[in-house]
Amino acid sequence: MINKTFLALSIWLLAFSFANAQTGQLTLEECYQLAKLNYPAIKKLDLVDKAADYTIRNANKRFLPQLNVAGQATYQSQVVDFGDLLGDVLPPQFLPPTLSKDQYRISGEVGQLLFDGNNTHYQKEIIKANASLQKQNVEVALYAINDRINSIFFSVFLIDAQSALNKLKIATLQTQLEKMEAAYKYGTAYASDVNEIKAEIENTKSTNIDYEGNRTAFLRMLSIFIGKEVTSSSELVRPEPIFPSGEINRPELKMFDLQKNVYKAQTKQLKSSYLPTLSAFFQGAYGRQTLNIISNDFGAWYITGIRLIWSIGNLYTLNNQRAIYSLDSQSADIDKEIFVRNVRTEIAQQDENVKKYKEMISQDYKTIELREAVTKSALAQLENGVITTHEYIQKTNNENAAKQNLVLHQIQLLQAQYNLKFKLGN
Repeated sequence: MINKTFLALSIWLLAFSFANAQTGQLTLEECYQLAKLNYPAIKKLDLVDKAADYTIRNANKRFLPQLNVAGQATYQSQVVDFGDLLGDVLPPQFLPPTLSKDQYRISGEVGQLLFDGNNTHYQKEIIKANASLQKQNVEVALYAINDRINSIFFSVFLIDAQSALNKLKIATLQTQLEKMEAAYKYGTAYASDVNEIKAEIENTKSTNIDYEGNRTAFLRMLSIFIGKEVTSSSELVRPEPIFPSGEINRPELKMFDLQKNVYKAQTKQLKSSYLPTLSAFFQGAYGRQTLNIISNDFGAWYITGIRLIWSIGNLYTLNNQRAIYSLDSQSADIDKEIFVRNVRTEIAQQDENVKKYKEMISQDYKTIELREAVTKSALAQLENGVITTHEYIQKTNNENAAKQNLVLHQIQLLQAQYNLKFKLGN
């Protein structure tokens, strides 16, 4: 049995892969789906369906004819002595049989269950309920992957943005280095000025090496998750800003409901515990002695009929067992309530993060504008010998730090929006 979820995801990915075949790029949504298909737990969905199907088939076989075969050989210390028992009642010419103390029997019985108090019906309901719960547990595990994908995906974009800013800083410093080397050549600058700019360039390059190493690590992690090699961050499509809202629609909510369905099915099955079972049977045997108690010969015989079994011992624990399942169901409700409350807390936090980063981005633009003006003024002062090279580099670093903050907050805003989407489950 091919799992429907797996089939639907496969069709979706084929269509999506065809659409992106020309660019070879990966979107965040595609990474979600690829990670889900590549995650080992996805295989459990089909296994759960197959196991439930086999278990239901086994349950149905209770209504197939059941055959039991048995044999025995016994020796008993005493048998009925008809001569002793009847005494002088028997006529002189009649000799009562003498029964052997060694007896033998081989028998077989065919039974057909007619009514089992609906136990099989309720058992199948429990099997289906448990299968649905197990599949939903897998869905919950698969959904949790999205959070990991978000973290990796946005970390790559953040590193790329920081690396780009560093390269821009290097280009700016390289231009200033050329001017400083020319000034040194004509004796209007010191060698220490040239070396200080060179040192700052090398320091910035060192930072980029760190960025490159981290980006490679994140891309390898993403490749492992989605089962597809991602060698360059250019293969990733930057997500568009979103504005998620609405009610919580997490797969965990359905999991709690399905858990309650299991308890409901188990409660229903309790009805069969105090109902009788009815079956038809045919028993045949061969041996000594037969059903004819005055015969000591080997022979065959049979018994057929209907058997009713009604055990009322379960009535003693019926109410208690119902109470246990009721408490279990209430416990599932409490777990659901706790989960919803925790998620609402996380949603509130992410919502505040979205607002916070928007405000910080607005402030970053103002800061950058001021820092650019300071750096521009510092460049003129450096060229006129008013400030030292070290002071100019400080101003340049401050401007770069302001731009780094803007990039950081832009990526964090985007990630907070998608984290909010994840928390809501939509």
